Amino acid sequence: MSSTANTFGADLEFLKKHQKPLVLTAPDDDSAQVAVVGALQGRVMTSTANGASGNSYGWLNYKLLESGKFTPHMSAFGGEDRFWIGPEGGQFSIYFQQGKQFVFDDWQVPAVIDSEPFEVVSSDKSKAAFRKTASLTNYSGTKFDIVIDRSVEALSKVEVETAINFPLKDVKTVAYETVNTITNQGADWKKESGLLSIWILGMFNPTPKTTVVVPFVGGADHKTQINDSYFGKVPAERLIIEDSVLYFKADGKHRSKIGLPPSIAKPVMGSYDAEKGVLTIVSYDLDPTGDYVNSMWEIQKEPFKGDAANSYNDGPVEDGT
Repeated sequence: MSSTANTFGADLEFLKKHQKPLVLTAPDDDSAQVAVVGALQGRVMTSTANGASGNSYGWLNYKLLESGKFTPHMSAFGGEDRFWIGPEGGQFSIYFQQGKQFVFDDWQVPAVIDSEPFEVVSSDKSKAAFRKTASLTNYSGTKFDIVIDRSVEALSKVEVETAINFPLKDVKTVAYETVNTITNQGADWKKESGLLSIWILGMFNPTPKTTVVVPFVGGADHKTQINDSYFGKVPAERLIIEDSVLYFKADGKHRSKIGLPPSIAKPVMGSYDAEKGVLTIVSYDLDPTGDYVNSMWEIQKEPFKGDAANSYNDGPVEDGT
């Protein structure tokens, strides 16, 4: 199956064979639909603005979903919006056990956000709520007893227009909001022994004509604060950085990633697919002076000076897979 060619209806039928998706619809438009799977941590798998025959916006790993199996290190099922936890690397990482090296062979996504289901607390036409109780231990040995609450709600067109402050006449739209919280059920959290962060990941279908657009706060040295060296420096033809906006190629053909610190990030980013005329907008809560965990795979000098926003373009790894 081709993830770029499928309709929402085809993807929904596929998901029904292998999962139990909840389909949420906008209060004012039954053609704006969102498919959510509680067994996969309440993640939004895909959505459409035009019913069963419309584009399916989420990237799905058909082969893995069909297998019904979990894979070592991480089970990359896909999905437009999923709950994740940080930090990934460093002395407070929850992806590396104490004493292990910061290399892929020792990297493991915690089961609570990879293979364990979330409980469906409630659901109706437009909203579903999920909960999960979990315990995690970080690289430094600190244990966290937590309750995760997550809700997904399909929004009306009026709510979307209000959120983006722009009229949407003659535009087919689907939008949803996820609200995610972690509640501490154990000992007090301290910076000295590590903290957890909520981290939302989205996987969308790449095309040769998709460009990620990220506005940022301009300034004399602000361009230098953009991290484009996660997987080796991003080639110049794939990343254009202007005074207050960057353009990042999202074709799924070259593994690369960029990140912005909270001091220059803005609470919005998006992409445009010129092939299908699809505009994707992601907005999120941002504290420009707040602490954000550092996820670099190393013992860190500044574990709370991480990025607030990232964009990742996938591509083949060294062996071509």
